[in-house]
Amino acid sequence: MRKHQTSAPLPLTDTLTPGIPLDQIGRTLASFYDDLVSEGVPEHLAALVRRVRQTETEEPARPEAGAVATAAVHARLALVVEDDPQIRALAETLLEETELDVIGCDSAEAALLVLQARGGEVALVFADIRLAGQMDGLQLARAVATLWPRARLVVTSGHDLPRPDLPQEAVFISKPWRPLDVLVEAERAAAEPAPPVV
Repeated sequence: MRKHQTSAPLPLTDTLTPGIPLDQIGRTLASFYDDLVSEGVPEHLAALVRRVRQTETEEPARPEAGAVATAAVHARLALVVEDDPQIRALAETLLEETELDVIGCDSAEAALLVLQARGGEVALVFADIRLAGQMDGLQLARAVATLWPRARLVVTSGHDLPRPDLPQEAVFISKPWRPLDVLVEAERAAAEPAPPVV
């Protein structure tokens, strides 16, 4: 499978997840944005919310027939979010054995850029709780669960946390994780149908 690194920011798109209008995402975020701000959400997520709110009044662009056909053939992605380069490389190598393409990120902010650009293709987000950058894996998990609910969410940590405060849909695997456990979650993610492109 192909492996990608996020060295340069990906371009922002007019839709975050195909089939979900930005105004719906904006309303969802607005409903709990004040709570997130009180928790200390980093500026990157706040900027995403502002961008969604700005586009609420705009007419969503209709994709052309050729664009829909192209999007349908895109591979599904596994997003590895880990700040330790060795552990990230190990997880990427492991997930390359599945039918998912793999993108590695060292921070939640880098992962959000990928999700903004290609969220509809992301089948699995495998993230550590402690990350480089201002945003941690718990905040990333909450954002993924809200904005990209079709992505299977697996969170890991090597610290003594029996199950941190994660979204209900998330799976928690303690470090050191077993490769088989990660592969099982990847297979479950790959087996889920891709979200419809409208």
